[in-house]
Amino acid sequence: MRTVSYRRGGFTLVELLVVIAIIGVMVGLLLPAVQAAREAARRMSCGNNFKQIGLGLHNYHAAYNKLPMHAGGTPDLGRGADNHNWLDLSFLVGLTPFVEQQALWEQISSPFGKNRANAAKVPPFPAMGPVPWHTDYQPWLTQVPGYRCPSDPTQPNVTNVAFTNYAACTGDAFFEINHGGIDDQGNLQGDGTWGEEATKKWQRGVFHARHFTGFRDILDGTANTIMSGEIVVGTADNEIFATVLTDNAVESAAPSKYRAAAFTDPLRPKFWAPGAAVDTNLPHGRGRRWCDGRPQYSSFGTILPPNAHNVVRWEGNFGMLSAASRHQGGAHILMADGAVKFITDSIEAGNQEAIAYGRDMGGRGANWGAGRASQYGLWGALGTKANKETVDTNAI
Repeated sequence: MRTVSYRRGGFTLVELLVVIAIIGVMVGLLLPAVQAAREAARRMSCGNNFKQIGLGLHNYHAAYNKLPMHAGGTPDLGRGADNHNWLDLSFLVGLTPFVEQQALWEQISSPFGKNRANAAKVPPFPAMGPVPWHTDYQPWLTQVPGYRCPSDPTQPNVTNVAFTNYAACTGDAFFEINHGGIDDQGNLQGDGTWGEEATKKWQRGVFHARHFTGFRDILDGTANTIMSGEIVVGTADNEIFATVLTDNAVESAAPSKYRAAAFTDPLRPKFWAPGAAVDTNLPHGRGRRWCDGRPQYSSFGTILPPNAHNVVRWEGNFGMLSAASRHQGGAHILMADGAVKFITDSIEAGNQEAIAYGRDMGGRGANWGAGRASQYGLWGALGTKANKETVDTNAI
């Protein structure tokens, strides 16, 4: 009788190691593509958020024949921060019912009798709410999903005012963009330097603090004018496009000033230098109060190109503020006609040695720059609404 023996097949150790190595190489090649695909999806979702904001702004305009006021709300009547908001609410507050946030709008627009812990508030908060940095008023702490970019990972906790990644465009000048010549009590100021008439010529963007604006004010054409743009929520990392530097002399400074080693770290140019006068109060970072209409929280200008520096005189005051995003190489903007475009960091931004138009600085005269074309190239021209610059939309 013959005995038949069978050899059991299998992989050798060398063969297994080769297969594992091949799989490792394939994963290494595939992972960046997967990450890029995920970021592309997040960027598309961000663009869709912006389209909804644009649609909401157009619907608001259709209903009221004007855009929502940026830096609006109720005046300071001397009754304490619980009872007014100092005319500091952002345009995003009035927009809420037009971006499917009707329930939130009803809480804000009516007296609200609950605090953060959902306990009774006696007396209730007033219609249009308290100051926009109030951390015991639940509507300000409510995060509107459509106001956040999916690529920005920073999240508020339950005691923070909620965030925004979308901001109002205030143009290529910034003198008095925080008040627009109207004080916290709602009084129109007549001062020849910082009053309403005196500063109106520097309010060159679509949004004008404490004033209503509309599409009829956009004489350059809605397709050629930026209405809103992305910003990055501030962190504790001292990034130039998310953390705010304070400089009392910003109104007399050229944009290029802040690239110097005294301000920007020469070894890490996307970060402020050690020792720079950075506002280290984390809630003062860009975008960290969606409801706050003061410049550093929900505005940007078209002076510095996207993902550049953010500098104000002091917290809540005016300054140079840039558009920014966590997307690679640029940021989304919303044109006044509702179109969403991605603007790269390398957009032509004119003369970065030029001091922004504003009040008399260095003997230039109190009317310095009024009606003149933007100094900041294509980027600056896109931010002005009525200065008749020639814009090549193919270059955007």
